[in-house]
Amino acid sequence: MRKFNVIVLGATGAVGMEFRKILLQRNFPIDKIRFLGESSVGREIQFGTRKVTVEAVTDDCFKGYDIALFSAGGEISKKVAPAAAQSGCIVIDNSSAWRMDPEVPLVVPEVNPDDVEKHKGIIANPNCSTIQMVVALKPIHDAARIKRIVVSTYQAVSGTGLAAINECLEQSKDIVNNREISKPEVYPHQIAFNALPHIDVFLENGYTKEEMKMVNETKKIMKDNSIGVTATTVRIPVLYGHSESVNIETEKKLTVEDVRKLLSEKPGIKLADNPERNEYPLAINSAGKDDVFIGRIREDESIENGINLWIVSDNIRKGAALNTIQIAELMIGKGLI
Repeated sequence: MRKFNVIVLGATGAVGMEFRKILLQRNFPIDKIRFLGESSVGREIQFGTRKVTVEAVTDDCFKGYDIALFSAGGEISKKVAPAAAQSGCIVIDNSSAWRMDPEVPLVVPEVNPDDVEKHKGIIANPNCSTIQMVVALKPIHDAARIKRIVVSTYQAVSGTGLAAINECLEQSKDIVNNREISKPEVYPHQIAFNALPHIDVFLENGYTKEEMKMVNETKKIMKDNSIGVTATTVRIPVLYGHSESVNIETEKKLTVEDVRKLLSEKPGIKLADNPERNEYPLAINSAGKDDVFIGRIREDESIENGINLWIVSDNIRKGAALNTIQIAELMIGKGLI
């Protein structure tokens, strides 16, 4: 089997760490590997049997490499990705920089795998909350066409990064130990024992950037601009695993059993839907798992063709690192690299 030269940009961040873990777990066919970063330049990292030193990004660092997995923020991606692609290295970017560019495919392998064939050197990985939702909704959309989506998210602090995890943990310790709570630095308010209806910046329409990502990315991935999508995104003091309450309205009537059958047949989905035994998806059970977990499936009795779902997935794994690597695997399988 052919092996590939791989670059990880942002190798020491939360997603970069998960990149490294998953590449080893899935036995990704690696020949040479290079780790790039900014604040961690010079740090030596154990990667399987290899020791890899984090390097700075240079003008020619992508030459001779096949695939670059990016998770270093939109500003760096905008600056670096075009040069990487021009050097012949295919970039799979985890930031929001390229997602809505009409020339850049936005891909979830379980949903729109053929879109990778349209790439021009850069492929975008969708927002974490969008990924898990479209994995769940695509089978339903194919069967009954979704007219409208109303989603409320309950998102883990790891989506903001390692500093947010530490802030949540430190504030929690302060509260439990009856100490003065340390001043928030990552979030505008205390996150421990709280819920913040504020993810990313507020826009002129009153929605946050995170909410509009879900609206716009869903339409692009599903290839249907007529779907009505509205979102409210909330940060909660959970470390890993985003949860979503999703209400959909379809053109065609689907029963609960119809939905369960559709979802149970699709890869990447696991049903946890047995309310009588208190079985439903939980963030703590999704952590470290590859799948999107779905439960609380029930008809919306207020409209004719409505379904409610509870969708949970590990935001750092499936919502970021795993989906990125699955895109790379998909491209290898299609002979595109």
